[in-house]
Amino acid sequence: MNPELVKSLVQVIQSLPSDDYAYLQEEFILKNIKKTEGVCGGKARIRNSRIPVWTIISFQNQGATDEELLRNFPILTPFDLLAVRGYYQTHQSEIDREIAANAEEEDSDESILL
Repeated sequence: MNPELVKSLVQVIQSLPSDDYAYLQEEFILKNIKKTEGVCGGKARIRNSRIPVWTIISFQNQGATDEELLRNFPILTPFDLLAVRGYYQTHQSEIDREIAANAEEEDSDESILL
C-alpha cells in the first residue's frame, strides 16, 4: 500500500465539486454492486460475494444494526453497507419486490411442511 498516494487521492476527492463527488460515489456503488447471470439468480449482490442486496436491506428493515450485519457477514465492510443503501435508494422498487418474493417463497415452503 502507498499511504502517500492514498492521502493524495483523498485530497483530490475532497476538492471535487458536489456534483462530481456525487457522481464518484455513484460510480463506487456501481462497482460494488453486481448482477451476474447464474449467481444469486441474477439479483443485485455485493461485490463478488453471494450476498444479495435484498438480504441486507431486509435485515435492516427488521432492525439489524450495521454492527450486527458486519458481525454476521464478516466479508462485508462498512463501505459495502453504504453501497447497499445507495443502490437501494435508486432501485427501491426492485429490491422491495425481491424481499416480497422471498417472503412469499418462505410462506409457501412453510405451508408445504404443514
